Amino acid sequence: MARVRISDVAAAAGVSTSTVSLVLNDRPGSRISEETRARVRKAAAAVGYTPNSIARGLRTQRTRTLGLISDVIATTPFAGRMLAGAQDAAREHGHLVFLVNTEADPAVEREAIRALVDQQVDAMIYACMWHQVVETPDDLPSRSVFLDCRPADGGHPAVVPDELAGGRAAVRELVAAGHRRIAYVDVDEPHPPVASGLRRQGYLEVLAEAGITPDPAWHVGGATSAAGGRAATERLLDLPADRRPTAIFCFNDRMAAGAYVAARHRGLEIPADLSVVGYDDQQLVAGELDPPLTTIALPHYEMGRWATEVALGAREPPASDQTYLMPCPIIRRDSVSSPPAAAPTPAGDEPDTTP
Repeated sequence: MARVRISDVAAAAGVSTSTVSLVLNDRPGSRISEETRARVRKAAAAVGYTPNSIARGLRTQRTRTLGLISDVIATTPFAGRMLAGAQDAAREHGHLVFLVNTEADPAVEREAIRALVDQQVDAMIYACMWHQVVETPDDLPSRSVFLDCRPADGGHPAVVPDELAGGRAAVRELVAAGHRRIAYVDVDEPHPPVASGLRRQGYLEVLAEAGITPDPAWHVGGATSAAGGRAATERLLDLPADRRPTAIFCFNDRMAAGAYVAARHRGLEIPADLSVVGYDDQQLVAGELDPPLTTIALPHYEMGRWATEVALGAREPPASDQTYLMPCPIIRRDSVSSPPAAAPTPAGDEPDTTP
């Protein structure tokens, strides 16, 4: 089929080809009436005209494309919402996303960045599956934004979850329900992720503001899986009755699922005997547990949109620090209630009842 040309649009609208070009390219300063503009656009739609993106790119020095380099986001079910947010924002601003998944291979990453630069993408997003601090790749263009990671040199805008505030929100939910013995089931790895320390810091800050002295035995670690969460929770439930937690804050939802299993093997009901809060709001995990899990949501979709809007110049980056902390909302479900009436208060930690 022959390609519809700008001359076909001009003939259908009864105007010159230069008028069609001015209208379809939204050239500023041209004295063309709105009636003529509407007639040209209607004619273009009627004859099925689509602009030649290569030719337009040569004229405008923009290709209406956005490169997105990721480590393993495209092959994991938990962070796909980042891609959805990026694609939705790009589409709204007339851009197409070129996605390359590198599987965290430095050689593949270098090749992908060079290929996207050769394609003259208008901007680039460098994304990671986990919140982390990364070295800026040598060939990364200046017009780039970091998604779910922060450049060590601070040279580019970045967006990451506000892990500290999320940790605070999780523990405040448990304190507000009346709990005083609150454990943190953490990740146990030789090089723990950035999120681990920030979430634990939020946990400790809220205990301090509530006047609760944490028992060192309340901080336990395990693998970031249901099995790891179960093993860690078993250690907590082995504590003496006057030290045993009545509530647990878990590093992620899969570990919280393991806490459910450990509790039920001890004949405990959630939340009547043990309250649990997770983190991530993972699809097919948090909402599917019985009872559904109260958790802190990672704002994957919102971060994807933010990064794309900043990369395309549709949103201003932060003025001072180049990293924007995206709020992590609490998702309240049915895994938190007041502590069991028979639960003893730890010695020396009785709540102040002075009138």
